[in-house]
Amino acid sequence: MPRTTTQKFNTVIQKNTYYFFNAKFEQQYEGYISSLKELLLLLKNRIDNEGLKKEIFEDLLKNRKNGLRAILALTGFSNEYLKRLITIIRIVDDSELNQLVYKEKWHQPTPKVREWSDITIQKLIQKNEYFRKGVVNLFFEGASISFLTETIPLFELRKLSLSKLKFEIPEMLDTLVRYKEKGSYSGKKANNPEIVISEILTQSDITFETGDLTDLIHNAPNSKRTMDFIIPNKENPKLIIECSFLATTSSGQGDKSKTEISINELIKAHYPKAQFIGFVDGIGWYVRQGDLKRMVSAYEDVYTFHPEELQRFEQLLSQILK
Repeated sequence: MPRTTTQKFNTVIQKNTYYFFNAKFEQQYEGYISSLKELLLLLKNRIDNEGLKKEIFEDLLKNRKNGLRAILALTGFSNEYLKRLITIIRIVDDSELNQLVYKEKWHQPTPKVREWSDITIQKLIQKNEYFRKGVVNLFFEGASISFLTETIPLFELRKLSLSKLKFEIPEMLDTLVRYKEKGSYSGKKANNPEIVISEILTQSDITFETGDLTDLIHNAPNSKRTMDFIIPNKENPKLIIECSFLATTSSGQGDKSKTEISINELIKAHYPKAQFIGFVDGIGWYVRQGDLKRMVSAYEDVYTFHPEELQRFEQLLSQILK
């Protein structure tokens, strides 16, 4: 006999485990955490005895399996952010940055850039002396490179600090605070790239709304989606803008591009006079170029948050709304 909704509800309430954990995994992971802690203690002791030298960190990366993880823990620089940074280094051609990381000694240009896995990075660190030196240089001198100061948010750039590598107490506290506040920092509305678009519209005295387009609520309730910017209003839109800035990659990027294509078809059917454009930007899209091609096909035109692109966007506004 099928169980009632009440019975199923009571099962979840009465038999709730509250916080699931796998005891065997917990023990294994505690061993990993302890090894990182011991590795950092050994690193600190060596720095205290020999002074702060790049060679110490190069030796750590070469001879210790978790050497890179230890440096990331010390500085608060996340593994994912480092992977993004290495991808950017492979993409751009900046002479100062190239020299810092010895790029010509380990980089082989390819037609299509794919993000390296943790295993690929670890193998290259152990096998290639110059890549290893380049990674160490990033933590020692990265904050002084013009391209990085203009590209990396200050919140992350401050993690590339000599003081952190010296185990100085104020910098250790800084690492703790930044780690604790990372989620809050990322989630702040004022840190969203959409704010740039909003400011441009406000400064130009252009009215806009966000939300669901009126006709789609009635005619396509299951297919509609919330729009980031509708100019000048939901009833009679002239310009509809969607924004997608991705600093990381995800399996959902393919689904997102398919969704945008279907939204484009709905807009053409119900609002044939409106233009549908997208702001698509970030390293997350750069390294998923198959999804990117599908994504940009959904829009009449695409912009990024580059200053020249923002200027081109302002020109579009003046043409449409003059």
